[in-house]
Amino acid sequence: MSCCAPSDFVPLAQGPDTRAQEITLGSRQLEPTLWQTDLSVPSIHCGGCIAKIETALGKVPGIVAPRVNLSTRRVTIKWHDAAAAQAAIDTVQTLGYPCHVFDDTQPQRDEAFHKLILALAVAAFSSMNIMMLSIGVWAGATGSTRDVFHAIAGLLCLPAFLYSGQVFYKSAFDALRHKTTNMDVPIAIGLILAFALSVYETMISSDQAYFDAVATLIFFLLAGRTLDHMMRARARSAVDGLARLAARGAMVVEPNGQTTYRPTAELAPGMEIMLAAGERVPVDGEVIDGISEIDSSLVNGESQPLTVATGSALRAGTLNLSSPIRLRATAAAKDSFLAEMTRMMEAAESGRGAYRTLADRVSRHYTPVVNIAAALALVLWLILGAGVHQSITIAISVLIITCPCALGLAVPMVQVVAARRLFTRRIMLRDGAALEQLATIDTVVFDKTGTLTLGQPQLKRADAVSTDLLAIAAALAGHSLHPYSQAVSAAARTRQIGLSQPEDVREHAGLGVEGRLDGHVWRLGRAGWASADGVGQVILARDGKAQAAFDFEDTERPGLHEAIDDLKRRGLNVELLSGDSAPVVAELAQRLGIETARGEVYPADKLARIRKLQAQGRKVLMVGDGLNDSPALAAADVSMAPANAADVGRNAAGLVFLSESLDAVPYAIETAHQSRRLVTQNFVLAIGYNAIALPVAFLGHITPLAAAIAMSSSSIIVVANALRLVRPSEKKTHHE
Repeated sequence: MSCCAPSDFVPLAQGPDTRAQEITLGSRQLEPTLWQTDLSVPSIHCGGCIAKIETALGKVPGIVAPRVNLSTRRVTIKWHDAAAAQAAIDTVQTLGYPCHVFDDTQPQRDEAFHKLILALAVAAFSSMNIMMLSIGVWAGATGSTRDVFHAIAGLLCLPAFLYSGQVFYKSAFDALRHKTTNMDVPIAIGLILAFALSVYETMISSDQAYFDAVATLIFFLLAGRTLDHMMRARARSAVDGLARLAARGAMVVEPNGQTTYRPTAELAPGMEIMLAAGERVPVDGEVIDGISEIDSSLVNGESQPLTVATGSALRAGTLNLSSPIRLRATAAAKDSFLAEMTRMMEAAESGRGAYRTLADRVSRHYTPVVNIAAALALVLWLILGAGVHQSITIAISVLIITCPCALGLAVPMVQVVAARRLFTRRIMLRDGAALEQLATIDTVVFDKTGTLTLGQPQLKRADAVSTDLLAIAAALAGHSLHPYSQAVSAAARTRQIGLSQPEDVREHAGLGVEGRLDGHVWRLGRAGWASADGVGQVILARDGKAQAAFDFEDTERPGLHEAIDDLKRRGLNVELLSGDSAPVVAELAQRLGIETARGEVYPADKLARIRKLQAQGRKVLMVGDGLNDSPALAAADVSMAPANAADVGRNAAGLVFLSESLDAVPYAIETAHQSRRLVTQNFVLAIGYNAIALPVAFLGHITPLAAAIAMSSSSIIVVANALRLVRPSEKKTHHE
């Protein structure tokens, strides 16, 4: 029942809608030369479709990392040249899947669900009335009376066969037209054969006709498919909830001083926005005037309002509670924090882990096996003298009962539900494959600043530093997002110190900031790099000579000790690697009971440690943030980053947690293990069902009607088993 109703969307034809500039306008720029386009492909309906489209797009020159999302029925492609995007669209349509560039600014009606409901209603009407007529035949009607009953039943069956059944016929025809198969091929063949056999039996005044079986079969198939669609929508309700948090528009201060209401899609970086109390922040921005309280629970999961003033950063979707403020947009709506979270949720459903790949491969090869088995059953029973009628009936039952719908649902439904469950705990899953890998890890490597701590250090003994030196340090620090740099800048603002303007300022990853001022080279950064003779966490040096030392104190993340203890109880090896000074790192490691801890570690050293652990056969989870950790995050088997991480850190991580509490790490691991168990159970259920069903049907012990009920039930069981993951874990974390 992973198949869905076909769509009335018109294929993207050659013309204005397919011009390169039109595709670019409907795309999102990721890097200076890299773009991403989302294509709406409503006729995607099973794992075979996913594999077919991704394989074909992978061969299109210029297309990077194509991904198909079964739940949203969208295809995501990344490209460097719009001509490649056009070629990708042509490729998808050549495969028999009408598509168009997805526009998330327009309201999306669930056309597939609407069609399923109509088809189900027609099938229900036909099957109920045919069943009432069949009572007369079952009661012993003979001769002309029986023939009339069969004829009326055939007429009543026509609407279900022609209208409701087109859900399966169109899908099967598109597959066969392009010389492939899918899950609907055996279903369509079975329905057509059963109806044709019933017409033939009626014409020759036979005792048997199967119009009731055809109509009831269509009803049960559609009922199961509709339930599948509803369950998917329920599992994805978290994404829909995010969409409801988006503001529809905002009051923009135009260059001439006039205010104009603009839809959110028209807001661009640099625009000044007037935000009244009670309104949601439409796009990411920075406060330029006013003081207010913001409900930022969407970002950090905390119910306590956050006070913001001039210079404070705001995230899209947060709520202005108390006073009007003016802000300057720093990102377009499609690039905002809220849009990023939505994309993370959708990307989580289309991960290509080993389980998903295995399920798709089995489903793709299983359908031809079903068709061959049905043909073999027909031939063997004819040879055994069973007669045409019985042989065709058995072949129809084989076609129906062995449809691999349940197998196709085994993995994707678990991924969808797991992503929703993690979202309820403020954890964003960026890739479904990351969840699968998380269940295999045996080592967790943590960064310190911004990860085990909140990354909000305060400068110790700021008054002991001279005003001139603090001004120079703050001027350099203003060019860095490192927490220590921000703490130095905050100390200068507190003392209301005027800042100089250094030249040729550069930030060196993992080392510090360098600039020129009054003919001297100034460095603010780690000891040994800034100056060989400085002692302290951060040194301010002029021409290599230490001028001032800065030490900081940081706040531990809530739930830090409990999270580390939880990981140890699971038997995981925990390590701490930090660029912070060795004594500070050693002190924190001792408090947490972490045996392996190293300070003053460069980004290359973190990467080397990850690779060494992997060479020893370990599966590594890296938890870190910021520019310094991105190589290690990318190299680890799976990685997590807090929401306050630098963009490059979030992009490298497989999971992002929004709350300040570190209990997100053990919770994600627990969810990953539960997901793996459910996937295994679903495989056993799906494969076990088919292993039993095929010989039973082959031996002629089941009717087409019973086959339909059994096949639909197996798919519903797999979906329902995946939805068990929605229930809270029996093992609560300390915040629950």
